[in-house]
This record gives sequence, C-alpha cells and structure tokens, in this order.
Amino acid sequence: MTLRVGVLTGGGDAPGLNAAICGLARRLLAAGTTLVGFTDGWRGIIGDRTRDLGDADFQRLLVWGGTLLGSSGDNPYRKPERDVPKVLATFARHRLDVLVTIGGEGTLGAADRLWREQQLPVVGVPKTIDNDLSATDFTFGFFSAVEVATRAMDDLRSTAESHGRVMVVECMGRHAGWITAYAGVAAGAEAVLVPERPVQIADLCTNLARLRTAGRNSAIVAVAEGARLFDGERCLSSMEKDEFGCYRTGGVAEQIARLIQERLGWEARHLVLGHLQRAGKPIAFDRIFALRLGARAARLVLEKKFGYMAAMRAGEIVDVPLQEAVTARKTLTDQFLDRYESFFLPISSP
Repeated sequence: MTLRVGVLTGGGDAPGLNAAICGLARRLLAAGTTLVGFTDGWRGIIGDRTRDLGDADFQRLLVWGGTLLGSSGDNPYRKPERDVPKVLATFARHRLDVLVTIGGEGTLGAADRLWREQQLPVVGVPKTIDNDLSATDFTFGFFSAVEVATRAMDDLRSTAESHGRVMVVECMGRHAGWITAYAGVAAGAEAVLVPERPVQIADLCTNLARLRTAGRNSAIVAVAEGARLFDGERCLSSMEKDEFGCYRTGGVAEQIARLIQERLGWEARHLVLGHLQRAGKPIAFDRIFALRLGARAARLVLEKKFGYMAAMRAGEIVDVPLQEAVTARKTLTDQFLDRYESFFLPISSP
C-alpha cells in the first residue's frame, strides 16, 4: 500500500526551507510515496489547505530562499480545544500515514505534543536561524543568517570609519545569542552583547572610551535583540512579556546608541538587520545541510520511525527524539563565551 505523507513548514521562514522540502520529496517520490503539502504551516492543516507537490521543479527549487508551501506562526496548541481536533480530522480525511513538520521550537513542540498526547505519527526537521534547538549542533538557515549579519558589519565598518561613529547593529535570535556571537566575532566587532551575559551600560561605555583614548575613531557593537541591558540594578530592557511568558525583544540597539552618544559624546547610529537575515537565497552550506536533513527525514518516514527528527551531531546526520529537541532552549555555552572572551563584556550582576 502506498504511503501518504503530509508536510508543512512552520514558524519564521529560513534560508534552506525549499532545499529541505527537495531532499524530503525527491526521496519519498522515488519510493512511490504520495505527498500532500499543507500551506502556511499549522494554519494549513488546521484549515485543510493543501498544495500538490507531485509536479514541483525540485532541482530549481533547491537554490531559492523562502518556502513554496508558505509559513505562519500558528500553532494548534494556542487554542487546543478547537484546533487539535481539526488537525486530527484533516490528517484522517487525507488518509495520511505520517506528517513531516519542518520548523523550530514552536512548530516541533506542537508536533511532539501531538505525537505524545494524540499518537499522531510525526517526523521533524529542525529549522531556525536562531539555532536555539537542543539535540542538534546546528539548524539550517543559521549560517545564512550569520553570513548576512557578518557582511553587514563588514560594510558598516567603512562608513563608521569615514564619519568617526559607533555603529550598533541589532541581530535576530530572540533569547539566544548565536547569530550575534558568530557574526560579531567574524566581523571583529569591538563589543558583542548577547542575552546569555547581562550587560551594564557603564561597562560598555568604559570599554568604548578606552578604545577612543587609544586612538580609535570608530567601533562596531553587535547586539542581540534579546540582550538584557542594565544601569546598576535598574533594567533598561523591556520587561513586557509575550503570550509564552518570555520577555519581548527588539529595540535595544537604538537604546544603546542613544546612551553611548549621551554618555560619551561619541556619535552613534543604530541599524536593525531584522528580516534581511531570513531573506534571500541560502548559502551553499545551508542548501546541502537542509537537503541532507530532508533526506534523513524521508528515511525516518520510510522506516516508520515516528516521534523523531533528523539532526546534526559532530558533522553527521542522525535521528533524535523530538522531545529531546524541544524540552529546553539551546543558548550560548560558557565555553564559547570564554573562548572568545575578548569580544564579550565581563558578567555583571544587576
């Protein structure tokens, strides 16, 4: 009997999504499987909105950014009494054998709950530019985002030097500093501010003042959108929380630039890279990486190994339980921060 497989891409878009679909679909279609694509993430399976994947040009699709299936931040567990039964009904209506979910913490977290609580057969593929999923060394899309951020800081260096300014560059990543840390170190930023180490504005200004005294006329400050900024015991970052109980992120670069200019008299400008980090074509590494993860997910489907996701560990693509991937957020380790300690400010107790 021919397997019937559903697939969706949820959460924020990331470079490599189409490559992951390509790796999954080419292997499954070669095995005679029927593929049912759901559009706009969980919203598509909740509302039973599909797209045929049988005639897609996967060879061409491999190189493009975005996702041909579309995506959204919808999640059946936001309103579980209403939406979980809809997911189950759509799954049954299309006579599916398994649902492949390509996404990050929210998308895979919902898939894991459906597997554990409803016994819905699922397979996962880890995707997020934030690189904050446990159980995998990296997620596809991350290195493409790092490349965008690094090149932006490289380019801003020339204008910072021309005008004698401090350029404060805000990177995505929510409550994990992976993009900011990798891009900041790669670009040789004079300071890298990440959520994993609370920042005293006085320490930052002291370090910048020391550089200026030493003859530097410009500086690059890389800051994560979720960085926590303090002035003594007073937190200067937003204390507002979202629906999941996490502090809202964004806007910290503008605040830091203003404080640098006020306290040091050093002209400062801020730049929020925002969705540029998620846009455009994936770099070659992410294309191959996503392709490998998609192919591994197809293998999980064919072996009927449900409740697992494909992951990278020590350079190899392996299988790991979904629950292991979504139990805790993966943040920068002390080992990484200590290894590049000259880029990061010392830990300050607020």
